[in-house]
Amino acid sequence: MPPPKDVVKIAIQMVGAIPQLIELSRYCPAPRTPPAPTPAHGRWSLPNAERYALQYADGRQTYITESVRHPPAPRHRRCSAHRLTEAEQLYMGIQSKNVDVKTDSLKKLASLSQDVTFAQEFISRNGLKQIYSIVEEGHDTGEILTHTLKAFTELMEHDFVSWENLSTVFIRKIVSYVNMNAVDASIQQLSLSILENMVPTSRLLFELVKKEVTLDRLLTHLQATNAQLQLKAMALLIALLLSATDTERRVRGTRQDWAMNIIHSSEPLGDEMAHYLYVLQSVSLNLCEHRMKSSMDPYSQEQRDLLQSLRQTAFESESEASTGNFSTERRRSLCAKEFRKLGFMNNSNPAEDLRRAPPGLLALDNMVYFSKNTPNAYSRFVLENSSREDKHECPFARSSIQLTLILCEILHVGEPCSETAQAFYPMFFGQDHFFEELFCICIQLVNKTWKEMRATQEDFDKVMQVVREQITRILALKPTSLELFKTRVNGMNYSEILKLRQMERLHQEETLAVPVLELREKLKPELLELIRQQRLLHLCEGTLFRKISSRRRQDKLWYCRLSPNHKVLHYGDVEEGVQSPPIESLLEKIPVADMKMLLVGKECPHTKEKSSGKQNKDVLELAFSIVHDVEEYCLNFIAPNRYEVSSKGPLGRHRDVLARRQQAGE
Repeated sequence: MPPPKDVVKIAIQMVGAIPQLIELSRYCPAPRTPPAPTPAHGRWSLPNAERYALQYADGRQTYITESVRHPPAPRHRRCSAHRLTEAEQLYMGIQSKNVDVKTDSLKKLASLSQDVTFAQEFISRNGLKQIYSIVEEGHDTGEILTHTLKAFTELMEHDFVSWENLSTVFIRKIVSYVNMNAVDASIQQLSLSILENMVPTSRLLFELVKKEVTLDRLLTHLQATNAQLQLKAMALLIALLLSATDTERRVRGTRQDWAMNIIHSSEPLGDEMAHYLYVLQSVSLNLCEHRMKSSMDPYSQEQRDLLQSLRQTAFESESEASTGNFSTERRRSLCAKEFRKLGFMNNSNPAEDLRRAPPGLLALDNMVYFSKNTPNAYSRFVLENSSREDKHECPFARSSIQLTLILCEILHVGEPCSETAQAFYPMFFGQDHFFEELFCICIQLVNKTWKEMRATQEDFDKVMQVVREQITRILALKPTSLELFKTRVNGMNYSEILKLRQMERLHQEETLAVPVLELREKLKPELLELIRQQRLLHLCEGTLFRKISSRRRQDKLWYCRLSPNHKVLHYGDVEEGVQSPPIESLLEKIPVADMKMLLVGKECPHTKEKSSGKQNKDVLELAFSIVHDVEEYCLNFIAPNRYEVSSKGPLGRHRDVLARRQQAGE
């Protein structure tokens, strides 16, 4: 008779002793000491038995405690009995005067500190104080310092100690490693990573790091040839930007041409760097959010002056010559006429056109930028349309307001950053005033498309829909510069849009024709089986996942794949750069027969546990969990993108089928 689901079999081994096979309940308190063996195996008779604990012998060699005693693998594991003296031994070893002993102790400390039980034991012995001393005294460099910083990073990852407890001396020492030139790259990488984790925890630490680490120094690291150093510098820059105010972001975000060196590097762009570039783009574009959501204030002299500057730039000589000796009422009438020529719907009070938010004052900013930076194109647009017949003129102001709204929607201005997205536009980083320059190109596109469509005022919405489609289609091609974008978007004229629409419509009609539908229905069983086999094949090939913590760290990777016989899920941690690890290297397992259900979105435990109260929509869409054995034990995932996740796949809809196959095979 098989053991109950809440019982696991554990093989316990110990040097110089006979191994045992015991049964351990998931619900009973975890054994602080190895259980007494049966008379058939003899007794170990361990002195000071309370100083021993069980430790997994395969996979991640963690200790079994109340918090980590549930093995996320099959119900058979190998464990060894270890003395709980390693923390004490390493605590003494890192204080040794012998360099070799100190180095070896710190190296082992860096490795064991990943285990929560060991970390707790070491910290309880005031071990962090010794780590602080090694760094603050500054006598040790090279390998000793590298292992020290690595151990510190792993110990702090468990959140037993607040980052705010760090001394100013310690922080400035870490900063000095970032700012120095003659320092080993591994030390600089670890120092950058420590500062990155430190910045989001408090405003005080953010201010300290912002003051000590200059933007120029970060840019130096970002232009280095070492990819990992670039990545850590980028992570710190993003952490600083996310913790900064809009004013501080503008100061730090003005120079972005350095990013082109990363984008056009000979080395392939990694997922994490792509994500950071996306975040940098998103944070920078969101600087427009305040103006986008601000309505025009008719009592603001500054805003009224900006509005008047549009009229004066377009009709300057005409206005000065004609209004000199006119009465106030006559001048007001002439101004209204000129605002009508500019394309304002409420020409007597054009401020009313800008009361709608979004796009709010951002539309006014764009119009003023266009008029000042490309005055010839601006004058040509306005004067050309003011001389057309009524209803055939393209209204500049109305078009600008609607175009600004379209660009905000396409570029997701005002939306929170996704924690997993990697989509960025390379041309964004080659221009200091990207949004404004993009507007200047697109507003001229509006005029061009208007003429191609021979549009009237009644066709305004139709023209703007075509312009949106032109912009969206070209942005999808990821042009590397605004000049290339301009060339391509002007090349996609209205006739080209009509051809593309017709091709897509014909394709849709062909797929919906009666003979096609009949054939599809006939082939449906075969197609479903083919899809199922392809999904199983994809599961067997496996997928690389990133672990995302509350501090947005994504530097830890793990891989999951289905066994060739479709009976077991294998998974485990992997190093950066490993694309498809062999199944033998993935030591953690879950039998498909033990899977109970599939959770998605808000149902997943790792979305409920996130520290931020405001859940990110993208993460919720990509999150899923596999529940196995009993409901408390889950394997939690965040898919790389929407194309990697389907709740209707073999592990969802066909889980019961796979379970029956396994039972039949047994």
